[in-house]
Amino acid sequence: MQDRVVALTIGGSDSSGGAGIAADLKTMAAFGVHGAAAITAVTAQTSLVVDSVFQVPLELLQRQIEMVLDDMRPRGIKTGLIPSVAMIEAIAEMLARGPLLVVDPVMVAGTGDRLTTEDTLGALRATLIPIAAVITPNIAEAEVLTNRTIASLADRRQAARDLVAMGAGAAIVKGGHAQGEAVDVFCDSDGPVDIPGSGRIDAPEVHGTGCAYSAAITAQLALGLSPLESARGAKAFLERAILRSSRAGPGPAPINPCSKPQSVGVRNQPVGNPTEPHSPTDS
Repeated sequence: MQDRVVALTIGGSDSSGGAGIAADLKTMAAFGVHGAAAITAVTAQTSLVVDSVFQVPLELLQRQIEMVLDDMRPRGIKTGLIPSVAMIEAIAEMLARGPLLVVDPVMVAGTGDRLTTEDTLGALRATLIPIAAVITPNIAEAEVLTNRTIASLADRRQAARDLVAMGAGAAIVKGGHAQGEAVDVFCDSDGPVDIPGSGRIDAPEVHGTGCAYSAAITAQLALGLSPLESARGAKAFLERAILRSSRAGPGPAPINPCSKPQSVGVRNQPVGNPTEPHSPTDS
């Protein structure tokens, strides 16, 4: 029997099932990767609002990570919501010599609720970004991390360069919240590369895109793809997942990473290295 490829997600739970660990595990499964999880925080939320956030004890988080690292030896790891400086520093220390790391710098929920405090930014810049293989901020997150206003595609390219200069192996500044075409900018030591999409998608407002995007990159890295290949695959994957989203409550619709392909042109093309029958379709 062949062993499954394993990836680990470290982040918060979303009781509505649209984002966080729930979105990560569904996305990893869509790529045929077994997703393990370490929970940093438990949230009580609906499709409309985050009611409360409870941080797990630091020792419990560390034990969760240790158990997965020792038992399953994941080939890729991603971080999402990390609500405290102590957690950021502990995770960075544990993963400094570990597998490829994708950092999704979650700061604000799709509902608009702030999920982290200002004092976590310094720890993120000092400890996690320098050991990241890839960091995946949206425009608002990139502005905070780089202290730069991002109003144009050229600004996105420079912000991505700045994040690589902070130590990240590669940075992707997502264009989902930009005016006009949603062009993502990938940058590594070779400089920036634009990743255009297939045009704006006519779909309801959605929830969980940032989590699924970074999880898709993590899964593909674990499968052996390069960061640039993974970024392109994640872009196509997310377009399909958004296109097939449907509402589960009165708020933004959770994306659908696991539905089977339909006749939707280029969005039906295989992305990354998904495994049938779970064909994969900016928070």
